[in-house]
Amino acid sequence: MSAGYLLVLLAAIFSTILVDRRYRLFFWHDAWRAAAVLVIGILFFLAWDLCGIHLGIFSRGSSSFATGIVLAPELPVEEPVFLAFLCYLIMVLVTGAGRVMSHAKRGAP
Repeated sequence: MSAGYLLVLLAAIFSTILVDRRYRLFFWHDAWRAAAVLVIGILFFLAWDLCGIHLGIFSRGSSSFATGIVLAPELPVEEPVFLAFLCYLIMVLVTGAGRVMSHAKRGAP
């Protein structure tokens, strides 16, 4: 049992928070809307995972980097953390790309 994967995920989330804060892209732009989008995204992908687990498509597997703690059969504790990171990162990338594109359209350096 190890917490390596969970720690890497938390470090990645922290790094994304730093980028978000620096450029005010997602949470630092509109916290309420960001929270709603993030929660909806996480819930959607958790439902997706649970359906996949129920159908036998997804399974936990084994890894020496995972904690071994499961929230439900075949649903490791790292999965919701990964989904939070995934949704947060995508929204920071989308809003950042939108900002870059709007600057490019205006001819800004």
